[in-house]
Amino acid sequence: MKKLNSLIIGIVGIIVLLTFTAINIEKKSGSSGSEVITIYNWGDYIDPSLLKQFEKEYGYKVIYETFDSNEAMITKIEQGGTAYDIAIPSEYMIQKMMKQNLLLKLDHSKIKGLENIDPRFLNIDFDEGNQYSVPYFWGTLGIIYNDKFVKEENMQHWNDLWRPELKNNVMLIDGAREVIGLALNSEGYSLNSKNDTELTQISEKLTGLTNNVKAIVADEIKMYMINEESAVTVSFSGEASEMLDNNEHLHYVIPEEGSNLWFDNIVIPKTAKNVKGSYDFINFMLRPENAAKNAEYIGYSTPNKKAVEILPKEITSDEQFYPDEATMKNLEVYEDLGSKYLEIYNDRFLEFKMYRK
Repeated sequence: MKKLNSLIIGIVGIIVLLTFTAINIEKKSGSSGSEVITIYNWGDYIDPSLLKQFEKEYGYKVIYETFDSNEAMITKIEQGGTAYDIAIPSEYMIQKMMKQNLLLKLDHSKIKGLENIDPRFLNIDFDEGNQYSVPYFWGTLGIIYNDKFVKEENMQHWNDLWRPELKNNVMLIDGAREVIGLALNSEGYSLNSKNDTELTQISEKLTGLTNNVKAIVADEIKMYMINEESAVTVSFSGEASEMLDNNEHLHYVIPEEGSNLWFDNIVIPKTAKNVKGSYDFINFMLRPENAAKNAEYIGYSTPNKKAVEILPKEITSDEQFYPDEATMKNLEVYEDLGSKYLEIYNDRFLEFKMYRK
């Protein structure tokens, strides 16, 4: 019996030792929730050197995943397969995520540097008081044209996209809100319209654009324009910045009749495992030197007023990317349309894409 007891005690000891060793290995490998931070962001939307700097400074292992649309992002967060500690959605999607109780309410006592943000970009309707989100980047939607193929005076308004001389020479970004929105703006309507008559009218108008549309694409739109495979495209200001840097014949225009003013903000999903790491990342990105470095690398406009002071004047004085107040007044932020009208916008856009085939 003593031998049996000794054997049992020995086995239990081995199990305890193995368990302790496994836990220790897990901690050292960075796979425990406290030493890993999992970030979910748009593709090519942060300076990689900042992630390395963050890891070195805080001792975290960063797991970085990307998405290509707000809709893809929220679907994955809803499914809950991965516990993201940080996500960076757009304003209307933040509004939707708040309604669906998918986000943690921020503890502002843990945030350092929010005072660095330009007051114009705080306390906006989609998140009053910034209770759930911290500004990351902002920008506009506009037209990029090549002056070798299009005269400046012929590409200043959304309606110019319908010019017959642009047959098979316009590329559009693959987004329902963007394409339906530009058509609404072209008629002087809100890009958040829930007016069925207006939506029917602009759907018919978009049918008349199909002859001019060469392709509806995503990230590859940059290389197509840089390589002069199309005369005109519609895309975001940050994408435009990269295009203009690589081809001197390209120009960016924000139509004066109105366009989209968008915001991408940092949020903490409710399923986050490393909330401390989430706040560390937010504070890291709020530092002016980091925000400036990120803005210079990405090409989008930073909401960090202290970072703007650091950036080269040739960047911050460019009204294509840091527009004046008169232009800002004509810009509109996307709102959460609700499930009914989101479906209508998506259906109208799908019909437009199918028609051009």
